[in-house]
This record gives sequence, C-alpha cells and structure tokens, in this order.
Amino acid sequence: MGSDGVAGLFDPERVAVVGATDREGSVGRAVTENLLDGFDGSVVPVNPNREEVLGEPCVAGVGEADADLAVIAVPPSLVVDVARECGETGVRHVVVLTAGFGETGAEGADRERDLRDVAAEYDLTLVGPNSLGVMSSPTGLNATFGPDAPPAGGVSFMSQSGAFVTAVVDWAKEAGLGFKDVVSLGNKAVLDETDFVRAWGDDPETDVVVGYLESIDDGRAFVDAARETTDDTPVAVVKSGRTDAGAQAASSHTGAIAGSDKAYEAGLDAAGVLRAESVQELFDSARALAGGDLPESDGVAVVTNAGGPGVMATDAVGDADRLRLASFDDATVDELSASMPDEANVYNPVDVIGDASVERFRTALDVAARDPDVGSVVVITAPTATLDFGELGEMIADAADEHGVPMAACLMGGERLADARAVLRERGVPSYFDPARAVGGLEALMEYRDVRGRAYPEPEPVDADRERVREILSSVRDRSDNRLGVEAMEIFDAYGIPTPEGRVVDDAAEAQSVAEGIGEEVVLKIVSPDILHKSDIGGVKVGVPVAEVGDAYEDLIARARNYQPDATILGVQVQEMIDLDAGVETIVGSHRDPQFGPLAMFGLGGVFVEIMEDTTFRLAPVGADEAREMTAEIDAAPLLRGARGREPVDLDGVVDAVRRVSQLVADFPSIVELDVNPLVATPDGVRAVDLRLTVDPEELES
Repeated sequence: MGSDGVAGLFDPERVAVVGATDREGSVGRAVTENLLDGFDGSVVPVNPNREEVLGEPCVAGVGEADADLAVIAVPPSLVVDVARECGETGVRHVVVLTAGFGETGAEGADRERDLRDVAAEYDLTLVGPNSLGVMSSPTGLNATFGPDAPPAGGVSFMSQSGAFVTAVVDWAKEAGLGFKDVVSLGNKAVLDETDFVRAWGDDPETDVVVGYLESIDDGRAFVDAARETTDDTPVAVVKSGRTDAGAQAASSHTGAIAGSDKAYEAGLDAAGVLRAESVQELFDSARALAGGDLPESDGVAVVTNAGGPGVMATDAVGDADRLRLASFDDATVDELSASMPDEANVYNPVDVIGDASVERFRTALDVAARDPDVGSVVVITAPTATLDFGELGEMIADAADEHGVPMAACLMGGERLADARAVLRERGVPSYFDPARAVGGLEALMEYRDVRGRAYPEPEPVDADRERVREILSSVRDRSDNRLGVEAMEIFDAYGIPTPEGRVVDDAAEAQSVAEGIGEEVVLKIVSPDILHKSDIGGVKVGVPVAEVGDAYEDLIARARNYQPDATILGVQVQEMIDLDAGVETIVGSHRDPQFGPLAMFGLGGVFVEIMEDTTFRLAPVGADEAREMTAEIDAAPLLRGARGREPVDLDGVVDAVRRVSQLVADFPSIVELDVNPLVATPDGVRAVDLRLTVDPEELES
C-alpha cells in the first residue's frame, strides 16, 4: 500500500458516517458528533432509516454521499456489503469501527477474509475492522468514537488497542504532548503497522512515530519500511507480550532461548526502531525526539539548584547505556568558579545553589553548554522564591536555541512551575518531573543519533556447495522424524565451517578403523534423533584410546537401548579429540521466527547454555561487522579476548563461522532450528563439534 493512499485517510474533504444515528450511547452517534465538533470538511450521515442525524441531512447509501472517506459503524453482517459499495462508488478510504470479525471465532474470521478480499478487489485503503478510528489534528478530523481529540503536535501514533488510544489522548491533554495523526489499527485486515510507518516517514509534519504494538504481521517488510523512515524520522514503540510460549515446542537450545520476544528485540533493532519498556518511557522518549536537535557527543552536563536531584540525575547518567557524565575542561571550571558563589559546585553536576536567580542559571547553562565534552544538558530546578518560573522557561528555551545543544528540563514542582512548563512546551523543549526521566529522554536522542548514522550493508557472499546441503536436508523424507544430528556434519563442510576429523559408523569394527586413522584418543557420541541430550545418559565418551574403541562403541549402543528402547539409533560418531581447556565453548544457532524469519544466535556454549543464556540475536543473514558485534555483546566476551592471562581465541574465525551459519539458514528456509554447540574457539581456529537441526519437510518441496 503506497504512503499516498494511507495519507488520504487523514486529510479527507468529505466524510461519510455509515450507520450514523442520534441514538444515545451508540457508536454511530459518537463518531458523528466528534466529526461535527471539529472537522474542517463536510460530514454526511448515511442511514436509510433517518431523514437527518444531529441536524445533518441523511443519505440512504454511501454511494450518495460523494465522500472520500467512509467510516463504517453498522452490524457485522452488513460491513462487507458496505465496503463493496464503497469500492463500486469510488470511495477509496475506509475505516471499519465494527467488531465481530477475526477476534470472535471462525464465523468472524470468514467475514474478515471476505472484507480483505473486497478491499483487494477495489484497492481500498482500509483500517480495521474492530478499530476505534482515526484522528488528524491539522484538519480537526476525529473519526473515532473516543471521548476526546488530542492536542495538536508533531507525534503520529498507532495502537493495536483502542482503549490505549483513548487513555493516551486523555493523558496528552494534561501532559501537553501534541499529536499529528492517530490510528487505532484494530484487526489489521488490510493496513498494518508497516503501512503507517512508511506513510508517516514521508509526512513532513510528523516529527516522531510512536506505537503500541502487540504483534508485527510481516517482520521483514516492517524492517525495510522502518529503515527508510528512520533516516529522517525517529520511530519508538512499546511491544507487549514478552512471554516465551513459542519456546516450549522447541527441540534445540536456540529454539528454547529464542522466544517470541527475542525475535522482536532483534527485529526492532534491525529496523532502527527504539523500543521502550513502558508507556511512560515511550512518551518520555517522544517528548525528546520531537525536539529536533541531536547530541554531538554522549557527555551530559547537569545544572541544578538542588543538590539531591542533581545526584539523582548523575546516578541516572551512570546507569544509562549510551550516556556518561561530561568531564569539564579547565577553562569551563575556571569560568564557573569566577561567576558562581563560593558555595556552588562548579564541577559536573553544577549546583548553582538554592538562592540562584534566572540570571545565575543562565550563566551556568551557557558555560556548561560551551564545554567541548558536553553533548546535552539536564537542567533541574526546585521551586524557590528567587525564581520567576515563566522567565525561567524562556531562559532555558533561549539557551537551547542559542547553543544548539539538546536540553531536558526537570521541573520538580507542581502548579508553581506550570508557566515554565507551558513555555517549554511551546518552544519544543521537553520537561519532566523526575531527573531519571529527563536523562532517559536524552538517552533516546543518543540512541536515535546512532540509528540515524547506521549503515545497512549487504552481508558478504558465502561460497558454498548448496546442492550438497539440499541433498542432506532432503534425507529427512526417508526418516520417521524431521531432526538431523552429527550425521549431517557435511553441511558444515559444504559451507566452509571447520569441523574435527571424524565419521558416523554403525558397527564396532568400522569405529575401530576410523579411530586408527585419527590418532591416539578419540571422542565417541551416540547418534540418535530421539536422544537430544546425549551427555545426560552417558552417551558421550571422551579420550577413548584407539584400542578400546570397539568396546566403547558396544557400550554406547547398549546405554542408548536401555535408556530408550524404541529410539532410532543411527550409530556412533567417532571424532577427533578437541582440547576444550585450550579454547572457549561457544554456540552458534538459528531459530526461524514466524514473523521475522531466521534469527542468528551467538553465545557462550557447552552444557550450560540454557541455564546461563548468555546469548545475542540478529536477523539472518549477518555480515562480518554484525557478527563481530555479536561476539562483543555477550557477558563472556572477555574470555574470547584473552581474560586472566589466557591467549585470545581466533576471533576472525568465530566471526566467519557466525556469518556462514547465518547464511546457511537464510539460504534454506526448511531449516527451522539449528545448533552448533559447541563451536570451540581456540587461538589456532574454530571447530564445529556438534550439530542439531530441525527440518520442515513442507519447505523442502518449495
């Protein structure tokens, strides 16, 4: 759906309300009243059983309204026919308020599918069904059945919860946050979050896009749209639903760890979207992001007339991921010392003390903002008798304009500071009550600065024998299950990922022969798709002398039979010994998410991977730079770089293995889950020692 079409929802000249009525308490009455209350254009009630509604003459059908937007509030059984009439009579933009569709069961789902088909047939730009409606401040459009319209401003807001829209709009009036466009997404039968991110990215009047999302229908399309939008317009969302219910059915370590929230975390990061942890954080970020200026460095100056709040702000800066307390140079300290009272603190945080006037505040702000290490400023004030608060607000805004340095005001008071808040709101400077929230707003600016400067290079090509991999994956067609293990290690050879010498064998004599070709001692592992945790049943023998391999083979087979008599036993893997003490056990894996596709995972591996969960995720495939970032993000990263006197591992080899595995799962959609655990990293290189993967046979056919 093109952004021009979506934009037409918010700037109609003539709106038809289908199902308009004057019956108290009805949706049709509420939306008609809201439109008549403030909309700049014409409102046409549509109701064949009324001559007029709320003093406006009615027409019998939407085709008679000559409208460019239709708001549908009729019973569910009539909605599809009304939508078809819209298409047949040239009404391209449609908002369906009516519930009773996919959210209600099979009959509703069928009805929603019919509505989607009609929208596709007539190329309708359709919001809903089960939507609260849409709003747009420039034209006074309030095509919702909510109680209020929002204040005007530069924030465009989408929500999957209609109740959340009404709550935010009501709160915004008190908080002074202004909105440009608002949409309740409803069931997203046609238009979804991706369409609105793309449309608002093209809208010069939208300064920041915010959203409350419960799901993202097409993760990769959302990523593409958001990357384009965030070049110029920040996007921030709250994503609810953090449970890992999807992990319960997983058969790999990666699948168990990669619950739904991990996919959204990786997807939103790849999209350049800022993720807020709460509604408060979302709109605190929106206040800051709507201001325009971005910090040139991560150094923060704190200027306050109250010592305690200054310390709180300092702590918040210390807790932030992207900010630090700025270090003033000697010239800044000397200038502050010369202009402040002896009792003042001239180091960061700057305490101008409680009797400070507006002029003293301004002097301190000017000096701090000019310091070369300062990228942003938090200005904190508590009410005192020495301050004119309206004048204080003008001063802070003037200083922000003059220095071009982002400033966040922390006004720690109530009614006495109302004038200052009003001035700052009018001048585009964010203000907060809590010092930590002011710092959080500045951190959102730093995060967006990093996003805006981010490049998205295509991953480097990987040479691979893809036909051989296709043959190996297709072997599940001849099996009773869809899992492959070390018997499929040739997949790594095909993608250039180093492995230990070894082979899967199915009799003791062959095991002995393979071991003799490897060396003095070997590792033996039972090979069975039904025994996932081999070490738990004694299904792994390490350091087996060549002379004892035959007996060890028989013992492993017996253990497996005793543990699970009905298990499919494919044999035993005889493998070269890898000195684990000389390296670090890592894990490289993938899990295919329904919305975002394959995720690449890297982390600390070995037997404790699901307990420690020291892992990080990206959308696959990843390039070398992204893979290197992943190796630095885990808590165990110092082990890779040579902690406590150990020699650093071959990090280039780790990076190469991560990117090759990620390309493998991107190339083969049939791979649902994959674990390389451990991928042993040593100073001399890396080896993929074990493998577990799950194949979707239906994808093999595509």
